[in-house]
Amino acid sequence: MIVRKLEDIIHTDLDVVGENWNSRRLLLQKDGMGFSMTVTVIKKGADNYHWYKNHFEACYCIKGEGEIEIADENGKKTGVIYKISPGTMYALNEHDRHYIRATTADLHLVCVFNPPLTGTEIHDEEGTYPVLTEE
Repeated sequence: MIVRKLEDIIHTDLDVVGENWNSRRLLLQKDGMGFSMTVTVIKKGADNYHWYKNHFEACYCIKGEGEIEIADENGKKTGVIYKISPGTMYALNEHDRHYIRATTADLHLVCVFNPPLTGTEIHDEEGTYPVLTEE
């Protein structure tokens, strides 16, 4: 059994910090579950571009409000927007290029990745996580 508390991860090396987001890595590849789980906080006013071409991601909103906008193959905003609020789940089942925005307050999401993250990933210039393996 694996039991972890979010409070024990904050301000450790598993609390990966970007310019306007935090990804708190709760469950990782080394845990052997076949997926990883994070608690991600998107800061109010953020408009982040991501393209998880190497991963599938599903997110469940637990706090805050925001929106996700689909991008085209060049990363351009398409105007197709889905509102996010507590109780909303979205799944990037087609490796969708997208923008994630926190509109009224910080957006808190529980995110699941397949293949699982190792815990050290950061977004590259394409907004992508590389596929890493534990050594």
